[in-house]
Amino acid sequence: MGNESKTVLVTGAAKRIGREVALELAANGWNVAIHYRESREQALLTQQDCLAKGIKANIFQTDLSVEEQVKSLIPQVLAEFGHLDALINCASTFELDSNEVLEFSEFNRHLHANLAAPIILSQQLYQHIKVQAKQGCVVNFLDQKLWNVNPDFLSYSMSKVGLQMATTMLAQAFAPHLRVCGVAPGLTYPSFLQTEEQFNHSIKYSLLGTITNPRDLAKTVRFLLETPSITGSSIIVDAGQHLTPMGRDVSFLKG
Repeated sequence: MGNESKTVLVTGAAKRIGREVALELAANGWNVAIHYRESREQALLTQQDCLAKGIKANIFQTDLSVEEQVKSLIPQVLAEFGHLDALINCASTFELDSNEVLEFSEFNRHLHANLAAPIILSQQLYQHIKVQAKQGCVVNFLDQKLWNVNPDFLSYSMSKVGLQMATTMLAQAFAPHLRVCGVAPGLTYPSFLQTEEQFNHSIKYSLLGTITNPRDLAKTVRFLLETPSITGSSIIVDAGQHLTPMGRDVSFLKG
């Protein structure tokens, strides 16, 4: 996929991995629709930094756990940019819940934001791309733990299992107009359960002895967007973390 005058929607682009993806694509000529939920100031900074690269960028606020808001996002992007060529489903709800007691509200919130929203956005992009008679691409952010299972973060993990399956099923359903791929990161930033010291110590759980560089994740996204023969595949970018079996999530491994 060439990127001349291409437009991409990056969810969760205000900070962390989503911001890196937005900046990488902007640096390579993509116009960027920057989605955020609450982090408006960070979204505006991402917009400013994207604009400095000579492309068009704007911010869009949406709560991805609310169906009506999800369904309004791509129409807003199309009204602003006129067209949309790619979707990066980077935003995720990531909260700790119990394996012993299932709370429907918590489970549904993860499923809505992490699974239903990416599917709905992908469906809407497919309808747009099909009318345009061209090929687009979706990249879903997964997690290395799908290949290295542990029992923590039940609702989050199940939502990512579903998104991995959706990546395959939508790739089959939307070909040849829309490619659907996945990227599975490993340890990249400290979780809300970790101190900086604990995060630095947890690096030992990757084979390469390093964190997952967020710029590497962003470059992997760009590779997938620019490689039109790939669909239905996921790339694990985790410095080998998925090859180190762990009984708990790395957030709990203090020693």
